Amino acid sequence: MAIRRRGGSTKNPPILSHEFVIQNHADIVSCAAMLILLGLMFQITSPFSSTFVAMQYNVTVNNTEDPEAEPTTLYHHGLLDSCSVFFYFLICVVIHAVIQEYILDKLNRKLHLSKVKHSKFNESGQLLTFYLMSVIWGIQVMIKEGLTENISHLWDGYPYLLKTFRFKFYFIVQIAYWLHIYPELYFQKVKKEEVSARIRYASFYLAFILGAYILNLGHLALVCLVIHYVAELTFHAARLLYFGEKAEVSGPLFSLWFALFLIARLSVVTLTVLVVWFGLGKLETTGLDIKGGNFNTPLIRVSIVAGVSLFQALLLWNFLTFQLRRRRENQLAAAPRKKTPMGKSKDKKAKKEEVNKKLKAESVEDEGFGDMAVVAPAENGGMRTRSKSKKK
Repeated sequence: MAIRRRGGSTKNPPILSHEFVIQNHADIVSCAAMLILLGLMFQITSPFSSTFVAMQYNVTVNNTEDPEAEPTTLYHHGLLDSCSVFFYFLICVVIHAVIQEYILDKLNRKLHLSKVKHSKFNESGQLLTFYLMSVIWGIQVMIKEGLTENISHLWDGYPYLLKTFRFKFYFIVQIAYWLHIYPELYFQKVKKEEVSARIRYASFYLAFILGAYILNLGHLALVCLVIHYVAELTFHAARLLYFGEKAEVSGPLFSLWFALFLIARLSVVTLTVLVVWFGLGKLETTGLDIKGGNFNTPLIRVSIVAGVSLFQALLLWNFLTFQLRRRRENQLAAAPRKKTPMGKSKDKKAKKEEVNKKLKAESVEDEGFGDMAVVAPAENGGMRTRSKSKKK
C-alpha cells in the first residue's frame, strides 16, 4: 500500500534528496519490511528472514505434571533479539505514517490548528493510539501470566529466564516503538525546540524497558508500564479534546489526569520497593550470576530502588512546580490593575497582549519530560480556552 504524500508542492524532489526521503519514507521502509517477509517464501533465505520476523531463543518445555499434555514453547533473550526489534521498528514507522496520513492529517485540516498546536496534536494522536493499544494488550498479558491473581507472582520464581511468546513479543514491540521515535523526528520535520524533549522522554522509556528486560524484571516493568500508560492515555485524550475545542469534556479529563499522575507516581515507587527490596530480598544471592540471569544482589537492588524513586520524585517535582507557576500566572492575570496614564497604559496593554499570546501558545507545551507533561490548570478545570468576547 502506497502512502500518499503529505501536502505541499506537487513538484517531484530529486531522488535521494532529504525531501524525497521525507515524502516517501513510509514506502521505502515498507519495501524493506516486505523484502524480509518475502525471504520467508524461499528455503535459502527463510532462516535469515525468520531471524527478523520470529521470536528467537525458543525452548521446548515438557509438562512434568501431565505427561500427556502438549509441550510448551518458551523463550529467553539474547543479542539476536535486536533483529526482531529492527523488523518491528520498521513496522512501527509504517503504522505511524498510516495513522498520520489517514487519521490525523484529515482531522488537522478540519480543525485549522496553528503550527504549534498542529505539532502537539500529531504527537498526542500518535501516543494516544500507542498507549491505548499497550494498556489493553498489557492487561491481557498480565491476566494470562497470572500477575493479577497474587502480587507475590511479581517476584516468585525470579529470575524469569523463560518467557511466553506474548510476554516477550510485548517487550520487543515496546522497545521497537520507542526506538522509532528518533527517526520520526526527522521524517515529521519536528521543530528544533521540541526535539530535545521528545528525545529525552523516548530515552527514559528505553532505559527503563531495556533495563527491566535485561535484568529479568519484566513482570514488575509490565505492571508499572500499564499504570503509567493509563495516566498518559488520559492526558493525551484530554489534550486532543482541548484542541478540538471540547472544553466541557477536556476540563474534567485534565482534572482526572492530575489525580492519575500522582497515583501513578506513588504506585510505581510502592511496587518497586515492595518487589525489589522486600520480595527479591527473600531470594537474595551473594554473587552476580550473569549466565543464569540472576542479578539479585544487594548493590543492584539498591541501585534499582534508588533510580526509580529518584526519577519518580523528579517527575513529581517537575509537575508540582509547573502547576504552582501557572497558578501564580493566573492570579497575576486576574489581579486588579492600578490606573496609569494613557501613553503608558497603551504600552502595558500591548505587552499584556503579547504575554497572553505567549501563554496561550505555551499552555499545551510539554514541560520537563516530553509526554510526561504538566499543563496549566485554568478556572474552567482544564486548559485555557479562547475568549469569545473579542469578536468584533
